[in-house]
Amino acid sequence: MRLLSGARIAPLLLRTALGALFIAHLYWKFAILPGGLGQWWSNFAANGYPSFVPYYVFSAEIAGALLLIPGIYVRWVSLYAMPMMLGAAHFWGTRNGFYFTASGAELPLLWFVLLVLQAMLGDGPYRLVASRRASA
Repeated sequence: MRLLSGARIAPLLLRTALGALFIAHLYWKFAILPGGLGQWWSNFAANGYPSFVPYYVFSAEIAGALLLIPGIYVRWVSLYAMPMMLGAAHFWGTRNGFYFTASGAELPLLWFVLLVLQAMLGDGPYRLVASRRASA
């Protein structure tokens, strides 16, 4: 008897990978981007986005970084971050096209699909707080 089959461990691996990517993006904003978080924040207004958008994007990235890896409300965090990835795909797709090599929409669309899969697969093993399903 296998303790963790591939299908059972997939949500754990996916949420760990997504959480690590959110951490990497936050690190980039704080430590690597010239001008830091302030520059990133001001880019939204410079590109014509409403003032609430950076608040939402930042909160979605914080939620992904802090809650996905330990397994806290994984489905809800995934659902919360999905619109951000569609918005990022639209932003980069209209400016640079589809392909990743031109900083296009390809990568945010992949993130979106991974978040959809995470929401469908659920929390997985070794979660701290399970996402509750809505009763039918």
